[in-house]
Amino acid sequence: MIKRLTTRDPDFTQQLAALLAFENAQDENVERTVAEILTAVRTVGDAAVLEYTRRFDHLQAKAMVELDLPKRELEAALFNLPAEQREALEQAATRIALYHQKQLAASWEYTESDGTRLGQKVTPLDRVGLYVPGGKAAYPSSVLMNAIPAKVAGVGELIMVVPTPRGEKNALVLAAAALAGVDRVFTLGGAQAVGALAYGTQTIPQVDKIVGPGNAYVAAAKRRVFGVVGIDMVAGPSEVLVIADGSTDPDWVAMDLFAQAEHDELAQSILLCPDLRFIDAVAHSLARLLPEMPRKDVIAASLAGRGALIEVRDLDEACALANRIAPEHLELAVAEPNALVDKIRHAGAIFVGRYTSESLGDYCAGPNHVLPTSRSARFSSPLGVYDFQKRTSIIEVSAGGADKLGRIASTLAHGEGLQAHARAAELRLKKS
Repeated sequence: MIKRLTTRDPDFTQQLAALLAFENAQDENVERTVAEILTAVRTVGDAAVLEYTRRFDHLQAKAMVELDLPKRELEAALFNLPAEQREALEQAATRIALYHQKQLAASWEYTESDGTRLGQKVTPLDRVGLYVPGGKAAYPSSVLMNAIPAKVAGVGELIMVVPTPRGEKNALVLAAAALAGVDRVFTLGGAQAVGALAYGTQTIPQVDKIVGPGNAYVAAAKRRVFGVVGIDMVAGPSEVLVIADGSTDPDWVAMDLFAQAEHDELAQSILLCPDLRFIDAVAHSLARLLPEMPRKDVIAASLAGRGALIEVRDLDEACALANRIAPEHLELAVAEPNALVDKIRHAGAIFVGRYTSESLGDYCAGPNHVLPTSRSARFSSPLGVYDFQKRTSIIEVSAGGADKLGRIASTLAHGEGLQAHARAAELRLKKS
């Protein structure tokens, strides 16, 4: 059901490369369709959005006003939730907001001895678009994780788009939007929704950045509109890497591997452990527990296609291997987890200790669950407040500073062959 590897194999490096390989080639049919949709939305606007919504979501709206949900409907969804669901949603929202408030950056400046003032001004984005999957995939947690940091950052307006195939709305998603302070919600999805947010239509205002997950068409659309607007990332399949020393219940580890594998067939679940007997125990737990999983077919396909149980020489090798893999989620299911944290350089999120299941991070721990995938944790960070703020440099040069800096700039500008640059600096030099 799942590959068994050992770092002692002479061809382990090649085996690992094959395991981590993910074909991220862009499907030509998807790209062609998305290009057509984006062109239509950019040039026609609302009429194109309505046409594609009728075609793909089977939602027979005659005017955009029918896709614009009134706030009272969001508030009603929150009010009518079962008490247990509402309380869970509220507690998760509170924890997410508290964590992200710590990320707020402030403007700063300093003044040099000659009176030159330098600094950085931090401002929130004016308007952000949030894409939320709909239909079979309904993720209220995604609403909270994307919307709350934007609101903490001070974004002026947050516009959410969510497909509602055949008019089917998810109460939890709408309730999460109300709780997170989303300003407007439109019931549309796919590439047409991305295009509407990126270019603006007669009804939907253009945003400055688009965040949130989606299918292949949404991902392709986000790639294409990047530059017109900002995007968070184009995410690959979800990943978990568990480092274990044999001290954790093997059923716990098996279920953590399942939790990632149940996302889809391309999700990746890997265990690194120096204890061969424990690896055997986890393999036994996987086989025993799988039949009772509602999504067992998806889990089995994921584990068979991209999963692995890997025997390492020791925990130091496990950490070195983890840095090479740079996983989205990294669990340290060991007796002394804090001893390993400093050895990890590349991971989207580190889950420290055997009680810290990755699923807690998905919903309610507080840190963001939008994380870099496909080894991009080597150079990318989790979604955060900083993604909804921008920084502007402040430069105010005094007369004395213009003389000192002008001489430096003049020399460098002449070296680059940019005489007008040099002359602009030289004109402000003190006359001797």
